Amino acid sequence: MGDNPASHVYVRNKVKACEDSGLHSVLEKYESHLSEADLLARIDALNQDPSIHGILVQLPLPAHMDAQKVIEAISPAKDVDGFHIASAGALMTGLPGFWPCTPYGCMKMLESIGYNLRGKHAVVIGRSNIVGKPMALMLLQQNATVTICHSATPNLKAMTLQADVIVAAVGQRNVLTADMVKPGAVVLDVGMNRNDEGKLCGDVDFAGVSEVASYITPVPGGVGPMTITMLLVNTVEAAEKTLHA
Repeated sequence: MGDNPASHVYVRNKVKACEDSGLHSVLEKYESHLSEADLLARIDALNQDPSIHGILVQLPLPAHMDAQKVIEAISPAKDVDGFHIASAGALMTGLPGFWPCTPYGCMKMLESIGYNLRGKHAVVIGRSNIVGKPMALMLLQQNATVTICHSATPNLKAMTLQADVIVAAVGQRNVLTADMVKPGAVVLDVGMNRNDEGKLCGDVDFAGVSEVASYITPVPGGVGPMTITMLLVNTVEAAEKTLHA
């Protein structure tokens, strides 16, 4: 809904990923003045449509919308973004469900390098429902010791210097610099910001931290493509569950 430029980029990338992977997708654009009732009615119709296996509403929504109410209107069986309270509860309790795509992608990246999280200290910077909180739960599931840092953390550097794994997800440039990272740590940069030249950059000072870390994800080209990949994985799994129901 509306004209958020970042949202248009994200949606375009999702549509292209579906096309490249042979998934059918439908993009519906609405003006920002569409009523909440009309949006909820459209979601309900999609919930009932057997040809649609996954539904996502691109956030942020216009100010007159209750984003949580809109997310809760999506059937948990089609919640491929993993934002529904049923999905969050499943993750919290270790039950099967759809995991939020960005932290899910981070876990797959750690898996791809054969990283064993058992007994490791993981520090998550950020506590959003979309990344920070679910990221901490996923790391916890893999037996990491997890610390969540945020705007009220008095000494962020003292925390990050202890970390074997750092996930930066606050949307603030250079929140993590080389002097805050212990040698050999793994750094996952979830941030999406613009630098002074208008170029895309993350939350991490990439040039500096890459000299210290054993692994680091770039922005762009790191976590972003993995987020879209896990969205497709969730959608395929939603379709499979429908076929086997």
